[in-house]
Amino acid sequence: MGKQHGSCWWCVKAFKWIPVIFILTIVCWSYYAYVVQLCYYTIESYVQKLLYLFFFHIMFFMFLWSYWQTVVTDLIPVPDMFRVPAVEMEKLQQAQSDEAQAAILEILAQNLPITNRTIRGAIRFCDKCQIIKPDRAHHCSVCRSCVLKMDHHCPWVNNCVAYHNYKFFILFLAYALLYCVFIAVTTLQYFIQFWKGDLEGMGKFHLLFLFFIALMFAVSLNSLFFYHCYLILHNRSTLEAFRPPVFRLGKDKDGFNIGKYSNFQEVFGDSGRLWFIPVFSSLGNGVVYPVRAQHQSGPNTYNSMGSTQNSTAIVGPTIDANEPLVNQIETV
Repeated sequence: MGKQHGSCWWCVKAFKWIPVIFILTIVCWSYYAYVVQLCYYTIESYVQKLLYLFFFHIMFFMFLWSYWQTVVTDLIPVPDMFRVPAVEMEKLQQAQSDEAQAAILEILAQNLPITNRTIRGAIRFCDKCQIIKPDRAHHCSVCRSCVLKMDHHCPWVNNCVAYHNYKFFILFLAYALLYCVFIAVTTLQYFIQFWKGDLEGMGKFHLLFLFFIALMFAVSLNSLFFYHCYLILHNRSTLEAFRPPVFRLGKDKDGFNIGKYSNFQEVFGDSGRLWFIPVFSSLGNGVVYPVRAQHQSGPNTYNSMGSTQNSTAIVGPTIDANEPLVNQIETV
């Protein structure tokens, strides 16, 4: 892309915000169409107006809050303990074969909390970031960095959907779906009046398009939201659904599946008061994850709380899965 802060770089960066601006434009217009054209000009009953406006603004606020959190939450960096020192990078680059590189990586990773492997059984390594990849981490070509528990890069939020904002993304889908369904249901009678010719004025076109757009988005969001509900209950990311993670014993699409309720808590936390509010409450730190019993063999194994332990003693720097990662990076 040329220079990091050149004119081309800024153009590309600005271009990435177009989908977000498009979404916000649609949402702002829907607010005008619903509040002004429907509730203020069209609905005559004051009780109906108050009820519609009350529930509309609750869903509108929660939808925007969740969307904002999904967009602006920054990526959590991979801890420095996974970074390959410059001296070892030279050895990797000078290695004469893949087997030699794999042997070097095995030595470097022997005290790291990892269970995932490449399809050939080697340690997963990112040559762009020059790090040993933590479990469930993948390199995002758009963000140009390795992302903890990466699900996918979403252009509609101009951000990676991953450990740092996955809960926000799910709540965004949920509240967006409720928002669209509510609008479609409450404008249906006026859409019918429009086709009967009983609705007059220019505002009828706003209500017509409002109904169609809300219905269209509701249908598309419905499949996406329930697909991610399925992924949460099975503890898989979108990437893992298409390409199962590889462990020492081979591929296992259910390698991180620890039970539906525990899987749900891993994303939403163990405090029911925070489940439906877009504030961070996910368990763990994005690096260490509980795995099924058959994958707990080898130099690095996990207990049920996700801490890293050796079969006889704790080895190397450990990470507490229930403590925020930002509090641990300085100590490892």
